Amino acid sequence: MTQNTSSIVSKVWSFCNPLRDVGVGYGDYLEQLTYLLFLKMADEYSKPPHNRKLNIPKAFNWESLISKKGAELEVHYATLLRELSTQKGILGQIFVKSQNKIQDPAMLAKVIDMINSENWLVMGADVKGDIYEGLLEKNAEDVKSGAGQYFTPRPLIRAIVECVQPQPMKTIADPSCGTGGFFLAAYDYLVKNNKLDKEQNKFLKLKTFYGNEIVAGTRRLALMNLFLHNIGDIDSDNFISPADALIAASPTTYDYVLANPPFGKKSSQTFTNDEGEQEKEDLTYNRQDFWETTSNKQLNFVQHIRSMLKTSGLAAVVVPDNVLFEGGAGEKIRKKLLAVTDLHTILRLPTGIFYANGVKANVIFFDNKPAHKDPWTKEIWVYDYRTNIHHTLKKNPLKFEDLKDFIACYNPSSRGKRKETFHLEKNPEGRWRKFSYEEIISRDKTSLDITWLKDKSLADLDNIPDPDEIADDIIENLEAGLASFREIMVRVSGK
Repeated sequence: MTQNTSSIVSKVWSFCNPLRDVGVGYGDYLEQLTYLLFLKMADEYSKPPHNRKLNIPKAFNWESLISKKGAELEVHYATLLRELSTQKGILGQIFVKSQNKIQDPAMLAKVIDMINSENWLVMGADVKGDIYEGLLEKNAEDVKSGAGQYFTPRPLIRAIVECVQPQPMKTIADPSCGTGGFFLAAYDYLVKNNKLDKEQNKFLKLKTFYGNEIVAGTRRLALMNLFLHNIGDIDSDNFISPADALIAASPTTYDYVLANPPFGKKSSQTFTNDEGEQEKEDLTYNRQDFWETTSNKQLNFVQHIRSMLKTSGLAAVVVPDNVLFEGGAGEKIRKKLLAVTDLHTILRLPTGIFYANGVKANVIFFDNKPAHKDPWTKEIWVYDYRTNIHHTLKKNPLKFEDLKDFIACYNPSSRGKRKETFHLEKNPEGRWRKFSYEEIISRDKTSLDITWLKDKSLADLDNIPDPDEIADDIIENLEAGLASFREIMVRVSGK
């Protein structure tokens, strides 16, 4: 990072703490930065050498902001946000439901001056992206805001993409894209590992990525995050839909689906009862293309993602443990998935890597296949990166290097030459092991929740974790339990 780039990063970050002191959190700051950066970059596009005609009304463009101060600025900014939210295309999506969260006109003017002092178009996409991604991660750390559920750890995403190895001129979808992490990692991989020609670059920028995000604020952050990373264009079509992906089958199928669907087992909808009170009820999606009807959101996403794939499509999906062992609809869905796809790999993840506490998750990798009388899955390879692994968000966060052994075992370039590291006598602590289809199908409920490593308990004095790790584990378990109790209370009370 150059000295000039470093100074810009410092400048953008310098407003975080003063704004927090007056009640403007990272999420609110991020939103205001999104609005202002978009307008400033649009202004730069409208001037030489670009000279582009953009659909931003003159009365509400960047020039209209920098000419005002004090109360006049505050009133004009609020009006600008409201007016731009009614515009079409990506402009309206960026500003949809926008509000001014910086109530101090002097502080707002300082943020505008900071953005105005830089030429953002001459900055590399990696620089702009690094600034914004850093803010997104800071925002995810703010547990109270709940933003962490939309932020998948970037080292995990990068490892998944390194295994899938997406190719140029192929489409990539994420039906719950959050702030766009999978798209960014795939974009970086494609640029880094290929010499793209003009046509391939254009396809990568405008026709590769497609997603859904139902939370307006998160969708806005995703659109801006991709735009700053050179994905999409200021006047291009919006490729992140605000629609609930589970409502209906995707109108298009894709080459790759990379996703971390939202945590939480059930979908719900709010309705007004006969007494005029708001109540919630479990939402069940009655889709003809689904194998099973269930209110379990995660199982619905697994079914939906498979339906999104081309016949030769590949998927990598982060799922909680219940998807691997739940009976009833869960068992039937697993059996069907083993039959119609090649579910070849499972990565068991440790706790302490997600911003949602106590989450036990896995990554399932499967390749879609054409209709066939015999099951496509012949064997499943499992990498246990959970047993005896301790990560915490602050003191021992997950790093990309931690997953390099998994990537090597996955052997993306030649999956047919995989070799187990587990051996009952020679290496009983090996984390990489394969199981035949027959072994899997004979398990109770066709459970894919497989473990074989010995969990070293506290009784083993040579392997007592650091006291801070023990404390973090206790806190995680307590907070996860509290979250479950809150969910039960919400369902009981109907609030």
